[in-house]
Amino acid sequence: MNSKPAPILLFVYNRPDHVRRAVESLQRNALAAESKLIIYSDAARSEADRPQVEAVRRYVRTIGGFGSIDIVERQDNWGLARNIIDGVTTTVSRHGRVIVVEDDLVVAPFFLQFMNDALDVYQDEPRVGHIQACDFTRDPVLPPTFLIQWTGSWGWATWQRAWQHFRPDGRQLLAEIESRQLTRHFDFNGSYGFTRMLRRQVEGKNNSWAIRWYATLMLDDMLALNVGRSLVQNEGFDGSGTNCGAGGLYSSELWTEPLPVEKLKLIEENFMARCAQERYYRRTNSFWAKARRRLKRMLKGDFSA
Repeated sequence: MNSKPAPILLFVYNRPDHVRRAVESLQRNALAAESKLIIYSDAARSEADRPQVEAVRRYVRTIGGFGSIDIVERQDNWGLARNIIDGVTTTVSRHGRVIVVEDDLVVAPFFLQFMNDALDVYQDEPRVGHIQACDFTRDPVLPPTFLIQWTGSWGWATWQRAWQHFRPDGRQLLAEIESRQLTRHFDFNGSYGFTRMLRRQVEGKNNSWAIRWYATLMLDDMLALNVGRSLVQNEGFDGSGTNCGAGGLYSSELWTEPLPVEKLKLIEENFMARCAQERYYRRTNSFWAKARRRLKRMLKGDFSA
């Protein structure tokens, strides 16, 4: 491993309980004591959010257990996408690499070790641009690590050499995907509407940075190192988050043992892993799967969209 672990970016807003669980899970990692933690605290979007934003800020000022801690308190509300793009760009320009965590994630005790090992092992491999430590498919065919042309955003890492490719203009990305006839590939053979998500970003109906990062790397024929043993759980599906709805659709079980990183012999997409991802989307994203989930919510008294 490099002499110093990669800096950790933690993005927080108005959920003090989630932030506390995320921080405590990071602190359980042995490498936390050697790692630089950089916290981006967004300003309140409305007066209703202000008390919880202030509660989060009071808590993060008390955090210890890391090599060093920097806190960036926004004076205006930037939103998650702008914060992440700015935070990642600033950090990789200074440190060359970064690990990114949001406030609704709980990580495993060997999460930081895995991320730093993967950053080291693949740092000079130009086709690998992203590391993702969460698996929600729970498909038993997946190997411990594999390469895939897809970028998850729950507990991830990258390098400056890869992030410099990031293209924020969703309109240009969408036009290139369509002109190169890559929409079905982008959508895992039509099993999930990633193209629709990108189009909605262009139309201003969402502000996803992640869909633009995924599109950027796919268009540049770059791969992500992913895991078949999840080192991250997303707790944001409890209705408390801006971008996550309720339900256990993307739940995962934390792998609590070390996950070794050995460089794969072939720097190519793992077709079996791609098929597993597509199977998961077909199982959970079909019309009938969505209808069953909606019916279950209605029976529980939840009539939200």
